[in-house]
Amino acid sequence: MAPSPTMKVPRPRRDVVPGRPSVRARADRRLPLLAAAATAVVGVVNVTSALAPPPSGHAASVDRLAAGELVVAVHALSLPAGVLLLTLAAFLARRRRRALWVALAVLVAVGLLQLRGGLDLVEATVSLAVAACLVAGRAAFVVRHEDGALGVALLRILGVAAAVGMAVFGTVRAAVPWSFPGATNDQVLAETGALLTGTRGPLHLPDALAWLPLASGGLVAVAIAVAGWLLFRPLPVPDDAPTPESRELVAATVRAHGHDTLSAFKLRPDVRTLVSADGRAFVSYRVDSGVLVISGDPVGPEDALPALVAEVRRFAGEHDLRIAAIGASDAFAELAVAGGLRSLYLGDEAIVQTAAFTLEGRPIKKVRQAVGRVERAGYRAEVRQLGDCDEVRIRELEDVSAQWRGDARERGFSMAMDGLRGPHVQDSLVVVARDDAGRARGFLHFVPAYGRAAMSLSLMRRDHDTPNGLTEFLVVRAIELLRDRGVEELSLNFAVFARWVHAPTGPVERLLGRAVLRADGVFQLESLYRFNAKFSPRWVPRHLLYESALSLPRTALAAAWIEGHLPRPALVRGRTAAPAAPARVAG
Repeated sequence: MAPSPTMKVPRPRRDVVPGRPSVRARADRRLPLLAAAATAVVGVVNVTSALAPPPSGHAASVDRLAAGELVVAVHALSLPAGVLLLTLAAFLARRRRRALWVALAVLVAVGLLQLRGGLDLVEATVSLAVAACLVAGRAAFVVRHEDGALGVALLRILGVAAAVGMAVFGTVRAAVPWSFPGATNDQVLAETGALLTGTRGPLHLPDALAWLPLASGGLVAVAIAVAGWLLFRPLPVPDDAPTPESRELVAATVRAHGHDTLSAFKLRPDVRTLVSADGRAFVSYRVDSGVLVISGDPVGPEDALPALVAEVRRFAGEHDLRIAAIGASDAFAELAVAGGLRSLYLGDEAIVQTAAFTLEGRPIKKVRQAVGRVERAGYRAEVRQLGDCDEVRIRELEDVSAQWRGDARERGFSMAMDGLRGPHVQDSLVVVARDDAGRARGFLHFVPAYGRAAMSLSLMRRDHDTPNGLTEFLVVRAIELLRDRGVEELSLNFAVFARWVHAPTGPVERLLGRAVLRADGVFQLESLYRFNAKFSPRWVPRHLLYESALSLPRTALAAAWIEGHLPRPALVRGRTAAPAAPARVAG
């Protein structure tokens, strides 16, 4: 007996959703943030000290080895050192390895100068203590930088610094005849250095040049930001062309271990692939907005997956990427949570048991009527393996697909194929609806789940001027035709957030369910669920994996852009990493 559209979907396993990372994973994630906060505090202290009056009378009361000039010099260096530490704190929070060593050098230098100058033993102790903590926690700073790019970055930084210095020097030098008659070049250089370090120089600026310190400080801030970007850029994601060996490795792994209903979609040539060091398992992914978005579950033997998850985390860390996964199963969600990720219910996959499906009974009356109406209009259905279709048939199906899409781009990533051509779709099947003239007017495309008598819906297309009910006709005939071919399970569309609407587990999910219903006019989430429910499916939950609560909005946006559910603003178009070859990770 077919269920009503208000049927309940299965509740999640309590040990999987919501996920909570291990204590060690949370500690590794928080350590860079704590180090950044401590470094920022030292930077603020230095800036505050620099803005205070210079300790001109303090030199006589400090250690006899400390000369007054050193005290003044340390005070003068406090502002640039503080600003530099504040800048470095931002990169420490992003786990940049070079930022760690630069911050360590600055903290040690500041601490030793403060001790030597006798300005403040407490500040010196704090600076050296933070430096010691950075050394102790250096393993948490995992973001690597491009080999051989340090020299180029330093040259560019010197160029930026020289340009800023020359701009300030030129401004002061041009003002000398009117504001500083008789000023020497040494005084102009000293005033330039004072403006760049935020200290008081030998020349007293008139009101007409009151804007110059602020402008100089702005130029210095821009220069520091540019220098930080040049020096601390993360290692880029590899974009080498795929090799025949890597393609064969991925295809063989899918055919040997791709029993999940989403595994075949990883054969798309427009996704990146990260293969484990032993070559036994892999994940498919794309990079968008600094997020490495994995498609579905990893593929490989079960005992190879924990090491693969660890390699993915290391790979993402070295390239300063956040990790996410779309359409993860319960099993992968549990494994990922143990590896430090979090899990959020995303929706339910509708899987039809072909042997149990029937058109008999009152609940499926509307589907039965739709099928009859389409048959009376002269339509029939046929099934073919895509590898057996000639060029004429392929073009015929592509014309139907183009007519259906119109000007819209192809959507899908984790639960759809990229098209009907290529060796990766040769094993797939198409169920085609033909009219009484023999023309193809609609089709469903299915990909296999290897090692399992199941197939997954990839594409659902029809002409817009076909009779109402053609899609229901295609689904029913697909169930029957594929059942005759030995297919026991048929994965249909994915119902996003279905449980929140139809079987909420608490007040929060009920509130989220109302929000989903309000958005149905735009995304047609409820409409898709009701369509799936017509065919008596078994509901299998799928999850979105992400790193932290702070990264969830960014992750959700990247996933929506990759899947094509949200239009990408013009300002960020083209920032998605181009599809590339499998990236081999060394052990």
